[in-house]
Amino acid sequence: MSVITLMTDFGIKDGNVGVMKGVIWGICPTAQISDLSHMIQAQNIREAAYVFARSVPYFPKGSIHVVVVDPGVGTNRRPMAAQIGDWFYVGPDNGTVTGLLERAEQSGWQTDFVELNRVEYWLKDISYVFHGRDIFSPVAAHLANGVSLHELGTPFNDPVRLQLPKPEQTKDGWRGEVTHIDHFGNISTNIRVEHLGDAIGQKENIVVRLNGIEINGMVNTFGERSVGEIIALIGSTGNLGIALVNGNAAAKLSVKPGDEIFIISDPKGLREAPPRRSEGGRDL
Repeated sequence: MSVITLMTDFGIKDGNVGVMKGVIWGICPTAQISDLSHMIQAQNIREAAYVFARSVPYFPKGSIHVVVVDPGVGTNRRPMAAQIGDWFYVGPDNGTVTGLLERAEQSGWQTDFVELNRVEYWLKDISYVFHGRDIFSPVAAHLANGVSLHELGTPFNDPVRLQLPKPEQTKDGWRGEVTHIDHFGNISTNIRVEHLGDAIGQKENIVVRLNGIEINGMVNTFGERSVGEIIALIGSTGNLGIALVNGNAAAKLSVKPGDEIFIISDPKGLREAPPRRSEGGRDL
C-alpha cells in the first residue's frame, strides 16, 4: 500500500483537492493519501520548497509527494517526476525540490529526474490550468501502482533550482534571513543550530537582533518565559526561531520573509555594537 501526499496552494473551499484524491483513487484504490498542506501562500514556490524539504524525510521510504504550487501551469515549464533519496516527487519543475536536493547532495542520496511526457499516464482530456488533476495526480497513482519512474517520461539532469538565501558569518556571529512564518506567527530563519557551534551550550549569552529589537539569551521551550514575551529558540527542524509566548511574533514585530536577523554569539561583539531596544521582559 503506497503513501501519497498532497501539498498545494488551493485551500479547501473549491473542491480541487478532493478531485485530485478522486483521480488517484480511481487509478490506485489502495493508495493512502495524506494532506501535507493546502495553505501554502498563493504562488509562493519558495514557501512550498521550505515546507517540502522539512516534511518529506518523516514519511516512509517510497512515499510519493505531489506538490502543486504552480504559477507557470500551462506554460513551457516542465512537468516532472523525481526520486530524491528514498522519496518521490511529482509536480512542476519550478524549484520546489531545491531544499531537499541540497540535503541530498550533502548526504550523498540518489537523485533521478524525468520530464513527464508519456501521455498514456495522464488523464485523457488535459486542461491548460489544472495539471494537478490531469497530469500530476494520475502520474502519482501510476507510480503507486508500480510503474517505474523512467516509464513516465524522458530523463534529464538540470532541474530548476531556487536561489535560497544562506546565512553569512560575521566577526561576532551570523547574519541570516527570515525564511518562513507559520500559522501561529512564529518566525523561522535560515540560521541553524550547527551554525551556532559551541555557543549553543551557553544560550544565555547569545543575543538575537531583529527589526530593531534585541533578545538577550535563548530558551529551550515556550514555557520558560512569561506570556507576551518575545523569545528565541531552536525550532523542531533545527532552525533558529523567534516566537511570542501565546501570541503572534510576526505581527508584533512586523516581520516578513526576507527580513535580516543577526546572532551575536561572541560576547566581545556586544561591547562594540550600538545599543538597541531590549527584549527579555523589558522595554519592548
